[in-house]
Amino acid sequence: MNDQAIEQEIQAKGKTAPRITPSQIDANIADTEIVKHVTKSGQVLRWAILTTASGFAVVGKPSASVSPENDDAEIGEKCAIDNSRDEMWPMMGYALKQKLHDAACEHALLHGEVAEPASTMPAHQQRVHDERADLVDKVGKLALFTETPTFTSLPDEEQARLGAQLVAMRTYSDILGERIAAF
Repeated sequence: MNDQAIEQEIQAKGKTAPRITPSQIDANIADTEIVKHVTKSGQVLRWAILTTASGFAVVGKPSASVSPENDDAEIGEKCAIDNSRDEMWPMMGYALKQKLHDAACEHALLHGEVAEPASTMPAHQQRVHDERADLVDKVGKLALFTETPTFTSLPDEEQARLGAQLVAMRTYSDILGERIAAF
C-alpha cells in the first residue's frame, strides 16, 4: 500500500489527530540531488539526497540494478527518491511528537498542573527546577511561533536560526531534566 492509499484510508476512517501526511513530506523537500556510482562490476547505484526546508540533508538506501543492462536512469532515480523520502517519516514524526510534547508541557505549566518541587529541596536543586519550568515555557512559545504566518514570512536564514535555537533549547531542557532526575 502506498502513502496516498494509506492517507485516503486514514481520512476515510475519520482519523483527525495530529499526524504527518504525504503532502507535508513533499512540502518539506526543498531540493533533490541524485548521486550515481558505477561499481567495478558495472552495477549502477543511485542515491537521492533530499534537502529539507530547514537545510537538513536526508539520504536513503540506494537504488541498484543487479544487471547493468537493466539500468534505467528514470526508474533508478524514482526508486532512490522514494528510499530517501521514506527516511523522512520517522524524522518528521519525531519533530511533531516533540512539538506536541512541548505544547502539553506549556499547557500544564500555564494551568498549574505541574506539581511544585518539595519545599525541603536544597536551593540549588530548586533553581534547576525553576529554570527548567521557565525554559519549557519558552520552548513551547517558540514552537507555537514557528507555526504562525509571521514565522513563515521571515527570511529563510532567520527561520533557520530560530529552528537551531529551538533545537538548542530542547537539548538544554533535556539536560536539565536529566539533572532533576538525578536529584
